[in-house]
Amino acid sequence: MTAILRECPICGLFQRVGTPTAGTHAACSRCGSVLRQHRTDPARRALALSIAAVMLFALAATQPFLAIDLGGVRSTTMIAGPEALEQTGLAPLAFVVLATTMLAPAIRLGLTLFVLLAVHRPSLTLPGRRHLARLFRWAEWLEPWSMLEVFLLGVFVAYAKLIDLAPVHVGIAAYALGATMLMTAAADATLDRATVWESIAASAPPQPALPGQKRVACGCCGLVSPVQKHCPRCGGKLALPSRRAIGQSWALLSAAALLYIPANTLPILAVVQLGRGSPHTILQGVVELALGGLWPLAALVFTASIAVPMLKLFGLGYLLFTTGRRSPANLRTRARLYRIVEASGRWSMIDVFMISILTALVQMGALATVTPGPGALCFCAVVILTMLAAHEFDPRLMWDTAAPSPKPDAENRA
Repeated sequence: MTAILRECPICGLFQRVGTPTAGTHAACSRCGSVLRQHRTDPARRALALSIAAVMLFALAATQPFLAIDLGGVRSTTMIAGPEALEQTGLAPLAFVVLATTMLAPAIRLGLTLFVLLAVHRPSLTLPGRRHLARLFRWAEWLEPWSMLEVFLLGVFVAYAKLIDLAPVHVGIAAYALGATMLMTAAADATLDRATVWESIAASAPPQPALPGQKRVACGCCGLVSPVQKHCPRCGGKLALPSRRAIGQSWALLSAAALLYIPANTLPILAVVQLGRGSPHTILQGVVELALGGLWPLAALVFTASIAVPMLKLFGLGYLLFTTGRRSPANLRTRARLYRIVEASGRWSMIDVFMISILTALVQMGALATVTPGPGALCFCAVVILTMLAAHEFDPRLMWDTAAPSPKPDAENRA
């Protein structure tokens, strides 16, 4: 297969990349980022797994996943958490939970399944393929906001807290949710996105660049084309690296840093049982799990809710500072740090999901009541703002500001 010109999304180096052979991958020769990985049966296997994931998610979204027996059996579904948060006056928090646990996963699964089914139709016309490209772009954009695996960990933490109050029963939806997570992860691991994009645009080759005309790769589909407003394949916005992204990322990160203080000092949850109880902060919740002998869960919550946000704040701040100073030092290390920061932010939502589950389940009047605190809203804002700050930061600037980029004539083959 002819090698295709690609731009590394991390360092911006243009390289020609062919299809890797079995057991190999094509990596950037400058920063080491994976540009393309070999996939066996790159579309049909992912299609089968996506079909299974859609059916399992439908079951998980409609059936109870936890039930508590405290003066009567009370069960909860995925939609019950956002409803309970909205009733307590935390409508923004309710919307975030609803969007990340139900809307984004459902839309992403549906769009991915539709695209994979349509790719197997060779008779699809060019206008149809252009619409298909937009749908696949939306599915790709929703990936970081689809947090089923994080929600499942939130279920585990909620279960650990509930067993101290009353007997807890795990419903069929919890098992369906775990199976959905596994099917989705397997589909993502087996899907060769480059092959899907090439299938979509098989009849629309990229436009050649004129002499001296700059080229840029689409941040979604990876198509390299002359600089223009929109990608000719998927319709996404095209933009050369700009130092303006540093200021935008700094603004979002600064807002997150300011909110991090009330997020950790204000109570996020109040558990009142038989008239006794008091609000507690994130750290107090970790201590409570540890004192209860649940050290693995305590370590999980501490890592996700305290260590990861700190890593993102300081890590992204370091990247912005060194890039703004045009530092050429440790570029490969900084690239690895950026990949860690970008991938880790979503896991901090464990506490938010746990709060939504407890709020929906434990509303037993004088027997027991769980009420979310203002710290939960601040903490959710910190997670969202740090994710947006990492998204706004363009890692290509680390190389562009340190030294002129090399000419786009390098080749990298598996």
